[in-house]
Amino acid sequence: MTFPVIGVVGGGQLARMMAPAAVQLGFTLHVLAEGPDVSAVAAVASSTVGDYRSLEELRAFAVGVDVLTFDHEHVPGELLRALEADGVNVQPPSSALAHAQDKIVMRRAIDRLGLPNPEWDEVSSVTELCAFGDRIGWPVVLKTPRGGYDGKGVMILDSPADTSRAASWFTGGTLLAEAKVDFSRELSALVARTPSGSSRAWPVVHSIQVDGVCDEVIAPAADLPADLATTIGSAALRIADELGVTGVMAVELFQTPGTEAGFMVNELAMRPHNSGHWTMDGAVTGQFEQHLRAVLDLPLGSTATLGEVTVMKNYLGGSNVDLYSAYPVALAAEPAAKIHAYGKDVRPGRKIGHVNAVALAGESLSTVRDRAERTAAILRDGQDGPAMRKENT
Repeated sequence: MTFPVIGVVGGGQLARMMAPAAVQLGFTLHVLAEGPDVSAVAAVASSTVGDYRSLEELRAFAVGVDVLTFDHEHVPGELLRALEADGVNVQPPSSALAHAQDKIVMRRAIDRLGLPNPEWDEVSSVTELCAFGDRIGWPVVLKTPRGGYDGKGVMILDSPADTSRAASWFTGGTLLAEAKVDFSRELSALVARTPSGSSRAWPVVHSIQVDGVCDEVIAPAADLPADLATTIGSAALRIADELGVTGVMAVELFQTPGTEAGFMVNELAMRPHNSGHWTMDGAVTGQFEQHLRAVLDLPLGSTATLGEVTVMKNYLGGSNVDLYSAYPVALAAEPAAKIHAYGKDVRPGRKIGHVNAVALAGESLSTVRDRAERTAAILRDGQDGPAMRKENT
């Protein structure tokens, strides 16, 4: 028996972080990269520069791979269906991935499953948008159904007078209008599922956003009622099963005290996810190893935690343009922190890595958060200083 070759479409940091798990298990990763210098190329055994929007190039890339999976969700569905018709083993399949590619398709599915959605509608003009807002109440959230991430493709509109800002978004297709949800915090439920239907879930986490970008994750979410955590985990597993998801899926949620369910579904991602980076150091099986196991239909690993709490802190490009120059200070300041770098050039605001901090015996959540924040701040600024945690909790 030969070890499998896993084709990954997209050469970003998610593909890069699959590489250590693949090496450990003896798999070969072959990446379809957007360019020769993208994040994953230096980390994987084999890469091809190509265009994921070209069926010809996708077909050529798929030759010799045992399974095709993804670093992102942007491959057009018609191309994936063509690959599947060719006999390519695409995981997750196009029928499932459609729910992460198109937010309107996702909202319909969540309604069909009877799970809690914000009030929503499809709108094709400012007039229809205003009618929606007048019907359900302002403010409303307008989203592009496809392509939005990290706060892009999202606009909050406070009143009908504010909708003039949205006029340029209406270019012939429909957009997604949603009620602005009154929530106490954002949560994420990460699960994995195999093609044969086995699945596992990690604990529900608290995801803290800053300017539409994931800034920090606390795993498990502090003070989350046990029954609500169980309900959310079960809902995420049900979504994965009903939609035929394979690999890792993140269900991003709002915690909504006072509502019947106590939560609402926000978005789906069908790949390893920023809210799951904590699992690399804080769980028996990290999300990248689990994703590879899942798409190959191998038995899934334990999702048990390795500490009472783990904190993941992203670091963005800042004043320090020479990331490695800060390593001596960062590693000396916080020897228990785990640094992950994405191999990207530093640009202001660009997501270039994350830090994981796992609680040592008897440590408080505050101590663990400070460790992660301090390490990330040193990397970002190039020098040590007091932790400047943003209290976006």
